Amino acid sequence: MEGVPSGPADPWRVAAHAFAAERVRPEAVRIDRDDRLPDGLVEGLARGGFLSLGIPEEWGGRGGNSRSIAAVLEELSWGSAAVGVLAAVHLSVASAPILAWGTEEQKDRFLRPLATGAQIGAFGLTEPGAGSDAAGLRSRYRKVDEGFVLDGRKMFISNAARAGVVLVFATSDPGLGRQGISAFVVPTGTPGLSVAQRLDKLGLRGNETTELVLDGVALGPEALLGPEGSGLRVALSSLAGGRIGIAACALGVARAAFEEMRGNVRKDDADWKRPVLARAFAELAAARALVERAAARRDAGGPFSRDASVAKLVASRAAVAIASWGIDVAGPDGVRRGAAPERLLRDARVFPIVEGTTEIQEHVLARDLLADGAEPNPL
Repeated sequence: MEGVPSGPADPWRVAAHAFAAERVRPEAVRIDRDDRLPDGLVEGLARGGFLSLGIPEEWGGRGGNSRSIAAVLEELSWGSAAVGVLAAVHLSVASAPILAWGTEEQKDRFLRPLATGAQIGAFGLTEPGAGSDAAGLRSRYRKVDEGFVLDGRKMFISNAARAGVVLVFATSDPGLGRQGISAFVVPTGTPGLSVAQRLDKLGLRGNETTELVLDGVALGPEALLGPEGSGLRVALSSLAGGRIGIAACALGVARAAFEEMRGNVRKDDADWKRPVLARAFAELAAARALVERAAARRDAGGPFSRDASVAKLVASRAAVAIASWGIDVAGPDGVRRGAAPERLLRDARVFPIVEGTTEIQEHVLARDLLADGAEPNPL
């Protein structure tokens, strides 16, 4: 829509916008109502190459950089947050760690089917008692002659219900803290790994989120991702990139909410509505600038964790604020179950929680800003 802040005409953005407009948006209400993604839609993501970004061609991917990934995730989330988050998890915290930490054999076995979209990836870090405190994992692994055996529970795991591969994090001894944590690549057909329940959520409905049970999951030594004891480093390095992806998803929802709001404001409307629209535009423009900055910093190869946290913090807040104002502008029609303003607010409200809560982002940023040698200019 003319006047809506949008990113540069990256070819991947153009393709993703067309796919979202033609295939995703028309399904958004049904996805939310049924809490399911149509299989054909996921297959369409794979055919379009949207599940291959960031993965080199030698492993079956389409290449592309963080800016292209952010653009694609924004456009898909503009169509449906559930679709955008499926792609974000698959690309940022499932495929990227295997690319960064995997052996040649692991890339050949696991990354290739993820790159083509033949399989979807999931990230098994969060537990019933360990979300923001990743070092407090209780899922255990023990070494045996044949490799490793895993036991435990994982909670709020996106994509797991349809995944072919899950990255699972477990500790050899909770008393060791972060030094005891290792990462494992686990095919979902492995005996002992099961989906215990699908979680009925407020927002991001259609992005199937589950509890996973690990009951004597036996793995060979080739399942270990990175050196033993490096699991928390694998997780945190993945989450830094994942925050850019989730920020881009939040930006897409914020943009959809802004467009919906603009459609509900007329030139002769009450005076209070026009300033709200202007305020929403400013929030959206600020979030976009920070998301694009974080992606560019990552592409440049320098430190980007601070930029990722700022982008995630601001974009998730912008999504909630704009969607909430959209309800105010729409009035009674906006709160009807399934109405676009109501659905967008439910989706937006999830983003301050996932991939590191608002409080975690604030803690990380404050620690970074107060560290010895921190740059005087925070940006």
